[in-house]
Amino acid sequence: MRWALTDAATLTGRYLAHLRHQPAELAGAIGFPILLVLMFAFLLGGMMAVPGGGDYRQALLPGLFTMTMLFGLSATMVAVVTDAQRGITDRFRSMPMAPSAVLVGRAAADMVTSAITLGALLLVGLAVGWRPSGGPAAFVAAVGLLLLLRFALLWVGIYLGLLVRSPGAVTAVQTLEFPFGFLSGLFVAPATMPLVVGAVAEWNPLSSTAAATRALFGNPGWGGDSWVAQHPVLMAVVWPLVIVAVFAPLSVHRYREMSR
Repeated sequence: MRWALTDAATLTGRYLAHLRHQPAELAGAIGFPILLVLMFAFLLGGMMAVPGGGDYRQALLPGLFTMTMLFGLSATMVAVVTDAQRGITDRFRSMPMAPSAVLVGRAAADMVTSAITLGALLLVGLAVGWRPSGGPAAFVAAVGLLLLLRFALLWVGIYLGLLVRSPGAVTAVQTLEFPFGFLSGLFVAPATMPLVVGAVAEWNPLSSTAAATRALFGNPGWGGDSWVAQHPVLMAVVWPLVIVAVFAPLSVHRYREMSR
């Protein structure tokens, strides 16, 4: 275990060192969500409404925070595919190191990047008028749920990166992020959608995290009569744990298969 943790820490440092030498990657990861905040807050938000009343901008920001966690899926996938194409993954597999260290190091480094991105986005949200009012403990819990979702989705990204190892597949995943994000309660109430589409949107894991963070931040939300809509905090924990339980073992298995 000590050997594996040491190797994982070394690889985490390697990934973060690469990020220091390529600051444009971090700038892009932060800049694009900030652009979305400005677009929705000042260009599109004027025609949106919260069912039952409330400031749409206050309901919007938790949805954008959640969407940023989704964008991390393709970012992780890009990093994994890039290492594979450059032969770095093959080099790691040939070295006397713990096989789990490659995946754990990737996950740890991406979580650091995600925490920085989320911190910057929270500050931008405050700058454009978003105000959390749920108290310090609820604020920390909301941030924790966002990072938990990111942790779950990065395992999806790791698995897909190990599975396809193709730039075309990365583009396809990046293209699908927006439909998956909009087919949820991130930006509009599922109740305003057609019946079947609205039901799918309510059961989207992103919807649970967005609804839970709205409740914890003290921001207005969409409500809903379904069981999943009435238990958002519980589902914001359950969904990521289910995703990790599925994709973390799949990622480890895929990496071991590549080593044979």
